[in-house]
This record gives sequence, structure tokens and C-alpha cells, in this order.
Amino acid sequence: MAGTATTASGGITLSGVSYAVTGREILSNLSLSLTERRIGIIGRNGSGKTTLLRLMAGLIGPTKGRVSVDGIDPADRKAMLPRLGILFQNPDHMILFPTVAEELAFGLRQMGLPEAQARSRALACLLSEGRAHWADAPTASLSQGQKHYLCLLSVLLMQPDTILLDEPFAGLDLPTQSRLSRRLNGLPQRLVTISHDPAAVATADRVLWLDAGRIHADGPPATVLPAFTAEMARVGEADADTDLAG
Repeated sequence: MAGTATTASGGITLSGVSYAVTGREILSNLSLSLTERRIGIIGRNGSGKTTLLRLMAGLIGPTKGRVSVDGIDPADRKAMLPRLGILFQNPDHMILFPTVAEELAFGLRQMGLPEAQARSRALACLLSEGRAHWADAPTASLSQGQKHYLCLLSVLLMQPDTILLDEPFAGLDLPTQSRLSRRLNGLPQRLVTISHDPAAVATADRVLWLDAGRIHADGPPATVLPAFTAEMARVGEADADTDLAG
């Protein structure tokens, strides 16, 4: 089976973090310590969720404040390889190589494994997953759900302590969602799931509600999710998207 991490160590820390683009503040003064095994971050589209994920992943830097993963700046990509993995909403934004085995081997090669050893591990992973016949298949021939699974296997082969999930069930049919959910639930890693769907984070240990770049609520799902759902229903009834952006 891909990935043998046995515990989620350390954590993600944000200290007074803000992020702005051309003077427009997207995230404002966030201070968080994310150490739980299952963490959900919810909010409407445009609330800053994806920006927060990109900051935690080190893909962008904060305008103010500091982000760290196990005490290390996530912009240090080499240091992050064993610590942090990312599963983006659109697998086509992640897949780089023409065949499945090449795609799986890439992350291992980044970690310093020789090409032959990386390919051997990739093939062993596919065999353990009952997908040995995928090895030389063109990645472009995979379905959306299969591409999601390939990206997950690529991350798990690198055995990171924490995995960031960006809308992991978006665009997947119900059977594929069910299979992916079972696999994610069984992982030993810390999972930080970012979604607009309360169902995607209902089993989390902790849920943060992000609204207009600030934490609106932070607590157990039984407390945060009913309040979020009620507010989204209220906003929907108010037909709040009629005004043009200034």
C-alpha cells in the first residue's frame, strides 16, 4: 500500500498572517495552530480558502506574518517533501507526465531516489492497489476519478506527515466519492480538508469557518457546521449576489 506514515507529527502554524493583492486584503491577521489529525476549513467561494491553502503549502508567501510547518517555512520545498503533500481540486493541474508509472515515480525522484528504484516503488504501489495494469497507461486516458486517485497515490508514496486537500470530492460521482472518502478516512496522516460543502468535513476533529478572510468560527463540527449551514441558507434566501462588484 502506498505510504507508511504512522502518525501526524508537528503541525501548521500561522502567526499574524495577512495576504493582499494590489492593495486588496484577502486574508486578515490569522493566527492558528493546526495540530489535530482531521481539520476542516469551510467557507463560501471567495472567502479566502484557496489562498489559505496556498499559503500553508508555501506556494505563495504572506504579505504580513509567518507560516510554518513543523517550525519550517513551507517555501522550502525540499524540506516539505516528507512533511507536506497537496491534493488539488483539479488533478490536471498536478499531473505532469505521459504515463502513470512516470507520474508516480516523479515525487520519489525529487526525494533523491535513483530512477530505477523510483520506478520499482511506483510499480509495487500499483500492484498493491490492484492497478498494476495502469503502469504504462497514458495519464490522459484516465477518468477524472482515476486521475484523482493517481494524484493521491503520488502524494502517499512520498509519505508526508500532513496532506492538504482542496475540495477533494468536487466533480466526482457518488461511487467515486465514496471510494475516495474510505481511502482518506483510513490514512494515518493529518488531513486538512478545504471545502464549501459541510458534508466533506463532518467527521473532522476541528472545523474552521472562514468568511471574508477572517475566522468566523472555530470548533467541533457539531457546533460550527449547523451555524454555517443556517447562515448559508439565510444568504441564499436574501439573494445576496445581485450587486455588481465595485
